[in-house]
Amino acid sequence: MRARRPELSNARWRKSSYSNGGDSNCVEVADGFAGVVPVRDSKAPEGPALVVPAGAWSAFVRSARR
Repeated sequence: MRARRPELSNARWRKSSYSNGGDSNCVEVADGFAGVVPVRDSKAPEGPALVVPAGAWSAFVRSARR
């Protein structure tokens, strides 16, 4: 069974604090979605977003910090 994709039209997107406010090579994430983390390319905000399971996103962030 596939999970339903969340409605992202009103999502509040944020960039990593490591982006230094720049526009290149950044990803944005949206908070407030139960069990998933929407992720998009900041250079293409109207483009597609990935919807990643929250546990997988947490594991990715932990690995990236190391």
